[in-house]
Amino acid sequence: MLVNFTKNGARINSISPGIIVTPLAIDEFSGPRGDFYKNMFAKSPAGRPGTADEVANLAELLLNNNREGFITGSDFLIDGGTTATYFYANLSL
Repeated sequence: MLVNFTKNGARINSISPGIIVTPLAIDEFSGPRGDFYKNMFAKSPAGRPGTADEVANLAELLLNNNREGFITGSDFLIDGGTTATYFYANLSL
């Protein structure tokens, strides 16, 4: 299906954000699993959760045909390395 759309010039990409600082996320950080999240972020490469502006910056890059018109058919995980940390790092407190 992707190829059918790209024949007409469409570029199809997706953005998969990790934990982004929002009011709901702040509640989670203060809840029963708050220490787990704080530990996970501390051990991740970025050392913190993401922001909505960082997700917007990626969207802007992908939507700019003059800068990145060659990118298509891709999913961008934007989480500061948190997913890799969750699966591959020792997160014990």
